[in-house]
Amino acid sequence: MNARVVEGPPFEGDNAGRGRSGPPAEEVRMRGSVARVVMLGGALGLVGPAAGAGTIAGTVHYVGKVPNLKPLSVSAEPVCAKMHPTVPNEALVLGSGDTMANVVVRVTKGLAAGKTWPAPKEPVVMDQKGCQYIPHVMGLMVGQPFKVLNSDGILHNVHALPKVNRQFNMAMPPTRKEAIETFTKAEGMFTVKCDVHPWMQAFVGVFTHPFFSVTKTDGKYSIGDLPAGTYEIEAWHERLGTQTSSVTVGATETKPVDFKFSPPSK
Repeated sequence: MNARVVEGPPFEGDNAGRGRSGPPAEEVRMRGSVARVVMLGGALGLVGPAAGAGTIAGTVHYVGKVPNLKPLSVSAEPVCAKMHPTVPNEALVLGSGDTMANVVVRVTKGLAAGKTWPAPKEPVVMDQKGCQYIPHVMGLMVGQPFKVLNSDGILHNVHALPKVNRQFNMAMPPTRKEAIETFTKAEGMFTVKCDVHPWMQAFVGVFTHPFFSVTKTDGKYSIGDLPAGTYEIEAWHERLGTQTSSVTVGATETKPVDFKFSPPSK
């Protein structure tokens, strides 16, 4: 799918009656063994998701006049300039039919109070490639590894600017190919920038649960494994702000919720 990258304005068995008092002893032992296996599987986390989980899914669209494309020059960095003289301004990335990429959709209300979810051990990876942060927008869970790569082999720095978590400004010289950080507290979207290359920017959100999704150019998101209930979900875009919607999802049900973003009125 082709993507358009444009710059917008500032803007989660019965035996009864058969003459037997019960099943044979061997059958009893087998049943007991099966029960112990099931209990052990649950304790180890090997049993699949609870039956009756619901899903919220939808598509995010941009509605309105599409701003003109304004690519960003990378001429200040010769290594990247050899790859491409400009990089897209990812403030607004549209797909076919004006579907929107880089929108974070997450559950903000309705989850069981006190419920916790383990952080994945698999890291969320952000690469520095062609003097761009890839991906541009991402989410991860509290305590999940945040791995940063330096595929360019030049001096970069990763300057994270959270307001709740600890800020860091991490130099990545050509010999430092990767680094790992973690965030210990939940926090909404914040900026990551490169002080060496000021056009480089990304956005990161840190959540206590896995019920979030980031759209690609097709604008689609899906949040699954939700217990039946009523939830508030939020859609966030770096220039166009946030939208919320309340939705009730039943067991095994998929509930569609779409979002539409428009440029701010002047």
